[in-house]
Amino acid sequence: MDFEITEDMKDAISKARAFANKYFNEELAAKSDSMEKFPMELVELSRKENLLDYSNPWKVLVTIEELCRRDPGLGISVTIPAFGSEVLMLFGSDKLKEKYLNQVVAGKAIMGLGVTEPGGGSDVANIKTEARREGDHYVLNGGKMFISNGQIADFFIVLARTSPPPSPDKKHRGMSVFVVESKSKGFTANKLHGKLGVRATNTAELIFDNVEVPAENLVGEEGKGFYYIMTFFNISRIYVAAQGLGIAQGALDRLMDFASKSNNINDAGELKEGIQFAIAEVATRIEAARNLTYKAASFLFNFNPNPVVTSMAKYYAAETAVYAAKTAMEITGVTGLSTELERFYRDSKILEIWEGTSEVEKLIISRMMMKNQGGN
Repeated sequence: MDFEITEDMKDAISKARAFANKYFNEELAAKSDSMEKFPMELVELSRKENLLDYSNPWKVLVTIEELCRRDPGLGISVTIPAFGSEVLMLFGSDKLKEKYLNQVVAGKAIMGLGVTEPGGGSDVANIKTEARREGDHYVLNGGKMFISNGQIADFFIVLARTSPPPSPDKKHRGMSVFVVESKSKGFTANKLHGKLGVRATNTAELIFDNVEVPAENLVGEEGKGFYYIMTFFNISRIYVAAQGLGIAQGALDRLMDFASKSNNINDAGELKEGIQFAIAEVATRIEAARNLTYKAASFLFNFNPNPVVTSMAKYYAAETAVYAAKTAMEITGVTGLSTELERFYRDSKILEIWEGTSEVEKLIISRMMMKNQGGN
C-alpha cells in the first residue's frame, strides 16, 4: 500500500491552510459560536477562492480535515453548503442535476438533507413523513428534526414514505426521495437554539404542511429512497471521519503548544512524563484513525465502497476527536477552559451522533462481518 499523499492533496491542504490562516480568527469563531450565527461571509469567500474542488473527492476530504483543524464550527460551515449533493449526483435525473446540482456546484445555491425525525434518527426506516401522489405532483406532510442548513438552504433532499411497508420487518421499503424547494407553500423551517456544539452551523426543524412537489422532483425510482440514503451515508461518513481527524489534530496542536511552555519542563529539561504520555496517546490514535479513514476513502473513491471499513473509520475518528479534545482539556486545566479548546470539545461530540451514532456504526460492523463469515 502507498501511504504517501498525492501532490493534488498536498496542494489542497496548503490552500485550505492558507484560507484558514487568512480568514479564520478567534473573534469570528467565538462570535459565530456564542451568537449561533452561520458565517455566510466565509462561504462566499470560499466560493470566490474556489476552495472546494468537487471534481476530486480526495481534495475535498483533506480540505475538510485541514479547516476543522483550525476551527470545527467554521470549518464545517464552509464545507456544508453542498450537503446531500451525492444523492442527486448518483440517482438524480439529468434535469434535476441541471436545475439543482449545477447551482450548488457553481456556488449559487445551498442544499440540505431531510432524513432525521424525532422518532427516526438512527432508525431511518421508522420515519413518518409521507408523500402522497396526486396527479402530476406529490403532497408531503410531516416533519424533520436537527436538519443542517435548515433555514439557509434553497432546497432539500427529503426522504418520505410513499407506500406502507409490506410487513413490520420490512419497514425500509416504500420510501422515496424528493427535491423540495424551501420557497414551497406549506414549508416552514424553525431554527434550533442552544446546541451543545457546532453552533456556527444552521440547524432547524422542518415542517411540511401539504407541500406540493412536482412529480419530476422524485429522485430515482419510487420506493428506492432508503437504499439511496444508505448509499449516501457510506459516502458522507468518510467526510465526517475527516472532520474528526481535523478536530483531533487541532486539539493535539494546542496541547503541544501548551506543553512547550517553560512550566511544563522538568529539571532534566524534558517534558513532564504525564504530558509526554498524553501527546503520544493522542498522536497514535490520530494516526490510526487517519489510516482507517484514508483506507475507507480509497475503497469509495475507486467505486468499491467497503461499509465495514467506512463504519470503522467514522466511529473511531469521531471518538478520537472527543478523546483528543478531552485529553487536551484535562492537561491544560483552567487554561484550556478559557481558550478555543473548550469549543473544540463541545464541537467534537456531534461527530459521535450524526451520520450514524457510534453504536449504529458498531452494529453495522459486527452484523456485516457475521454475514460475510456465514457466506464463507
